[in-house]
Amino acid sequence: MTAGVEWLDRVNEHDEVIGRVTRDEAWEKGWVVRGINAFLVNSCGQLWIPRRTLHKRMFPGCLDMSVGGHVDSGEDYLTAFRRESREELNLDLDTVPWREIAAFSPFETPLSGFMRVYEIRTDRAPDFNPDDFSEAWWLTPRELLGRIEAGDPAKGDLAELVRLCYGDQLT
Repeated sequence: MTAGVEWLDRVNEHDEVIGRVTRDEAWEKGWVVRGINAFLVNSCGQLWIPRRTLHKRMFPGCLDMSVGGHVDSGEDYLTAFRRESREELNLDLDTVPWREIAAFSPFETPLSGFMRVYEIRTDRAPDFNPDDFSEAWWLTPRELLGRIEAGDPAKGDLAELVRLCYGDQLT
């Protein structure tokens, strides 16, 4: 394995592995891969929404999901969720209540890949990795979508994920 290269599983329309590709190849060619996202939700129903650091290669300075990342080659969704939560938020999932709230296909939604979405319940802002995020806020789904609609830059799937997962809180 080449140092610094992120390997992902390329999958077909049934989420079955059909090959192994680099992250860059997947992005350049639009190949379907797997990802995880999670939202920290407090007792008031607010989502913990961070801003990506400006040195991020993809979506620098954009609002982001509380946790997000690709499922590495050979990894399953849950393992990726645990790894990303630890890397980005210094959060051990054995210490907080969490649950899977959705599973999406890019063939049935406008999302960028197969995706599992999780929800972590906490009233405490995490000790996030400053290499990943620069700042964060607790926002209701409506407040978040309002910021995005007003022009605050956001990661590609963020608004759609909020609509799909928390749309009942928008009416």
